[in-house]
Amino acid sequence: MGELAEQLRGVVAGPVLEPGDDGFAGEVTGFNLAATHRPEVVVGLTSEADAVAVVQVAASSGSTVHVLATGHGVPDVTGGILVTTSRMTGVSIDGRVARINAGCQWAEVVSAAAPHGLAPITGASDAVGCIGYTLGGGLGPLARTYGFSSDWARGFRVVTASGQAVTASADENADLFWALRGGKGGFGIVTSMDFELVELSTLYGGSVFFDAEYIAPVLTAWAAWTSSLPETANSSAVILRLPPLEFIPAPLRGKTVLSVRFAFVGDPAEGKRLFQPVRDAGPTLIDGVGEMPASDIALIHNDPKEPTPAWDRGLMLTSLSAEFVEAFLDVVGPEREVPLVAVELRHLGGATARDVPGGSAVGGRGGAATMTMIGVPDPSLFEKVLPATVDGVLERLEPFVSAETTVNFAGGFALPGSYQASWPPATFSRLAELRAAYDPDQLFPYGPMP
Repeated sequence: MGELAEQLRGVVAGPVLEPGDDGFAGEVTGFNLAATHRPEVVVGLTSEADAVAVVQVAASSGSTVHVLATGHGVPDVTGGILVTTSRMTGVSIDGRVARINAGCQWAEVVSAAAPHGLAPITGASDAVGCIGYTLGGGLGPLARTYGFSSDWARGFRVVTASGQAVTASADENADLFWALRGGKGGFGIVTSMDFELVELSTLYGGSVFFDAEYIAPVLTAWAAWTSSLPETANSSAVILRLPPLEFIPAPLRGKTVLSVRFAFVGDPAEGKRLFQPVRDAGPTLIDGVGEMPASDIALIHNDPKEPTPAWDRGLMLTSLSAEFVEAFLDVVGPEREVPLVAVELRHLGGATARDVPGGSAVGGRGGAATMTMIGVPDPSLFEKVLPATVDGVLERLEPFVSAETTVNFAGGFALPGSYQASWPPATFSRLAELRAAYDPDQLFPYGPMP
């Protein structure tokens, strides 16, 4: 047993594992199976007290600390202490505020809120960890209506490098609260988050699918349609190259298709009226848009729930103009053979463009849309083939790519310079100053990313 592991076992209630121990490999494996974590020790946190103990041991031993929740977007961790939060689940609701523990995924919060006629402003997937997603801002299916998910955070409990657990809110440690709403990492271990819920029990939403021959006219119509949408309407469009596998619905199996997603907050009749131009743009293979419980919001995007090797690259766009659509189809349209299973465009604006009272560290409020490219889940393609493919795509789309991005796009296989582009210069500088103030010895190393 190593000395570091021995110290930790003496002070934490959760498991402490070293390489070679039974359970070590499972403990360090997250949702993205392409990530390889090789810490000196991994600790499964069970409480805030465990987090305090880990930080105190790390500080005295000169070790670094990294945090793994679901592991959707954590860069490879080498050396130091890796803490996992999956055991720290549980949601409690007081009025319209949910206290969300560090290991919670959005599905747990959605289920807890629904009986009260409430809903969290979540990500597209309900299998994503709430804390890590929110620390980076978070652009979910209702972002135009309600803004970034971090706009709804009302407070955090954080174990800082001092080895103390503190509250960060508008009233306590307000500078840290500002940083945690969009500043992502490098400040400590967040053990819980207070998150305001919205009154929402139903939506008019879902997704429709169009065959390959209709992708160009429907996408062209969709992009023009988004320019006149009210803030109550949210939409994205994705070109999917689907394999001929049994779990895929028969009308889509083995095809290249376009899916248009929609989420409208308001009268279903008005939502139907607003969405009609998309339906009129071409015959559908599947039409799954209609009135739905807000608790089913994850079905709009229907993202995978099972761990898989994943390669993706996200960025922001300056417009969804006709010129952009023409260029986009030229490089990733159905006639092109590219190793990308999904290329998504997500319409922004509306509430995403407005900061919260008191301000926050979120970057990317000026983006007109996001674009996310997801590669074939074959790790042999990750090093060279997919980066070269995406570089070619972006060479054609360069006039439409925004200089700014948001930090949840800056991990893993991100574009070079994405970390620095995740915040306006003044925000970037202030975050650096606050990281230095709260963690002068870089106990929680963070950035720069690729």
